[in-house]
Amino acid sequence: AITAAVGVPLYLSGVTHSMGAVTLNLVAALVTVVPVTVGLTLLESSAREASVGKRTRHLRVVDAVTGSRVSFRRSILRNTLKIGVPWTIGHAAVFSIVQASGSGPVPVSVWLLTVVAYVLPIMYVVSLFVGQGRTPYDLVSGTVVIPEVHLATSS
Repeated sequence: AITAAVGVPLYLSGVTHSMGAVTLNLVAALVTVVPVTVGLTLLESSAREASVGKRTRHLRVVDAVTGSRVSFRRSILRNTLKIGVPWTIGHAAVFSIVQASGSGPVPVSVWLLTVVAYVLPIMYVVSLFVGQGRTPYDLVSGTVVIPEVHLATSS
C-alpha cells in the first residue's frame, strides 16, 4: 500500500522519469525496504518476539546467549542483513540492468551485482542446513530462532 501510494503518483506525474538509477534505487529503498525492515524489527523486538510468519510457525527470535527478548538494535541489525541488504542489492541490479540495456550491452559489473543479489539469499538458505543451522545474520546479530514454548495447562 505504501509503495503504491507513493510510487504510482511519482511515476504518473513523470517525476521518476528524470531520476537516475541511484536516485530511483534510493526512493525504492525508502518506500519499500525501509518500512518492511523496520516493521519486522518492531515485531521481532516486541513482547511477541516474532514476525507474523514466525508466529504462524510457532517460532521466536531471541538473544542467542540469554534466550531473552532481542533489543531493537539487535533486531534492526538482523533484519537489515536479512532483508535490507539483499533487497537493496536486488533493486540496484534491476535498475542497473534496465538502465544499461537501453544503451547497449550490459556491463560485467552489473551482471556481478545480479549474481550477488541471487547468491546472498541462497547462502542464507544453505546456512540453515550446515554447521550450527544459524544464518549469517543471526550469527552477526547474536540472535537465534527457536520454537515457541507452550506451557501445559492443567484442568
